[in-house]
Amino acid sequence: MVTVWFALVVLCWVLFFVLEGFDFGVGLLGPVLGRDDHERGAIVRTVGPFWDGNEVWLVAAIGVTFAAFPDWYAALLSGLYLPMAALLLLLAVRGVALEFRGKGDGPAWRRRCDAALAASSAGIVALWGAVLGVLTHGLAVGADGQVTGTGPARSLAPLASWPALAGAVLALYAALLIGATFLALRTTGPVHARARTWSGRLATAGTLLLGTAGIASSSRLVLAAAVLCMGVALVARHGHELVAFAATALGVAAAVVAVFTVHGDVVLRSTLDPAWSLTTTGAAATGSALRLLSVVGVVVLPGVLVYQAFSYWVFRKRVASERVPS
Repeated sequence: MVTVWFALVVLCWVLFFVLEGFDFGVGLLGPVLGRDDHERGAIVRTVGPFWDGNEVWLVAAIGVTFAAFPDWYAALLSGLYLPMAALLLLLAVRGVALEFRGKGDGPAWRRRCDAALAASSAGIVALWGAVLGVLTHGLAVGADGQVTGTGPARSLAPLASWPALAGAVLALYAALLIGATFLALRTTGPVHARARTWSGRLATAGTLLLGTAGIASSSRLVLAAAVLCMGVALVARHGHELVAFAATALGVAAAVVAVFTVHGDVVLRSTLDPAWSLTTTGAAATGSALRLLSVVGVVVLPGVLVYQAFSYWVFRKRVASERVPS
């Protein structure tokens, strides 16, 4: 039962980072690929029907983590409470920018909303990438299962580590790549052409950088990521937008799974003493609680998946970015 719920926790986080990943990427690329107000509006419309539904997986991921592994949730959230608070604020700014973009009059208002959307998307992606980097490194978990230290420094210091910085950079790159492949898949006209070009260039750059890093570190995982980027570059340049997006989404999903399983059954590594690390068994809720959660999950999860699949089917047509002569 513990293994099943850990797999479900990872699945919820994978769905959040993949689905919201292209949302964030679109927000980042809007001011770059959209040359005027009409084109930027077309870019925003590609995620308009989906972004709030995609955020459901953040609620699900946090809720399932809290319910199934309360000790893990408590240690992680208390150890990183300031970054988490900043994430909530940035998500609010992003939601306001998306919802209110079309409410004001004039292009100046929409430009400010586009700038707020890009800035908040960049901040969210960088912070989430840093948090994932911290997960691979660990926190100062004590013998009581709590993160040691007091004051703001306790939750900010982990973000200054090399794993956190590397995670932030890689997350920004991944968001740009999946956002570009998504826009190439979902648009027509000039935005489609630019997104296709950016997809190939970003994937090529990733191939070179990750390949170099993989050879230098002898990491098979990094080398596999470089090979995947090379494949995305090839299919993007030949106009296979769906394959390019699917391959990028698969890469993001694999990276998230790797982060959550890098230490085996250890869900939060202690940097003070490996014996104090939190494991899936030690951090899990009671057996009766997990059985109750299983009943709720069987009822709720399929419904969410069906609804979201239906929404993607209804809004499956591409968004036109070219101007239609009147």
